[in-house]
Amino acid sequence: MTVQVLIGSDICPTAENIPWFANGDAVGIFHDLLDDFKSADLSIVDLECPLTDQDHPIPKRGPCLKAPPSCAQTFRNANIHVLNLANNHILDQGAIGLKDTLEAAMAAGLDTVGAGRNLAEARRILVKDVDGLRIGILGLADHEFSIATAKTYGANPLDLIDFTRQLAAERDKFDYLIVILHSGIEYYQLPSPRLKETCRFLIEQGANAVICQHTHCVGGYEEYRGGYIVYGQGNLIFDYNKIQDRSWTEGVLVRLSIARPKEAKMELVPYVQSRGSIGAYKMETAQGQVLLKEIDERSVYIKDDALLRERWERFCHERRNYYLSTILGHNRILEWLNKHGHLVKYLYTTNGMLGMQSLVCCESHREVLETIFHSKSSDH
Repeated sequence: MTVQVLIGSDICPTAENIPWFANGDAVGIFHDLLDDFKSADLSIVDLECPLTDQDHPIPKRGPCLKAPPSCAQTFRNANIHVLNLANNHILDQGAIGLKDTLEAAMAAGLDTVGAGRNLAEARRILVKDVDGLRIGILGLADHEFSIATAKTYGANPLDLIDFTRQLAAERDKFDYLIVILHSGIEYYQLPSPRLKETCRFLIEQGANAVICQHTHCVGGYEEYRGGYIVYGQGNLIFDYNKIQDRSWTEGVLVRLSIARPKEAKMELVPYVQSRGSIGAYKMETAQGQVLLKEIDERSVYIKDDALLRERWERFCHERRNYYLSTILGHNRILEWLNKHGHLVKYLYTTNGMLGMQSLVCCESHREVLETIFHSKSSDH
């Protein structure tokens, strides 16, 4: 017997569509995609914000998101079973926001994965028995402002040492393991060389599928050692008026058809979301074929280490001045002055830049910086 697992990417109810979410209107949000969710034996999406009425934004760089707890019922009405919470926004409203989210999900009959009251809970592999097939789900996220600690609420951090130990201890609890990884560079349609190696390592250690989210654009994919890796699904529901370009409003569902342990086929289902109307719709056939062809073309770069490295270095060069301004703490005026790199060139010495390079690139020095930043954030 074949088990159908459907995986959707980032969902964030916003002012434009919250009335539909708050009323439990799954049809008004998912439209003809609802058929895909209804026919799935197990469906998973990423909830990109806390569900809370509280207003306790944490100090962070970037927006602090939230949506009402009543939105949880829409997920249940859409036959969504699991909310992945391992992402960079789930702690935007502090511990109380995540607590409210967990309670709202439980009240709606939804499972959660990837976050919890502490690191031990966030690390938990959720196992769902579907017609005798034990499917494990693990949520992981890059280290940003949302990470759990031994004693505090938050998301499960990407930790390859911990992942390896966890699988060695829990491998007999599941037949097929899906890792949902919230990682990558926003608006960049390829994985970095590091992300590619990380995802491949997760497969090597025992994951059967690794699905990357977070980038807000569709990337590529590869088959590796019998497993599937998807590098970016795009947004599923994220109506953000400031960004309405094609990459923001297009995405793919991932459908895994699992015949028996470790034997699966993957299909990508293209859709359009929040493009002049509320919710997500399946793409017309011709439009979907164009997107799938583009995905295949990008995937060629993933298979070639040299091409992937070349594209990555080109991207980093294009973003160099932005990143340097950010790490040097420039305000908007200084950022503008450094748009072409002149500010850094004339105000910072070569030795000063080399010192920064040492602190950022050396693992030991970077650990000191991370400890300092975490200690400072706990002072707020």
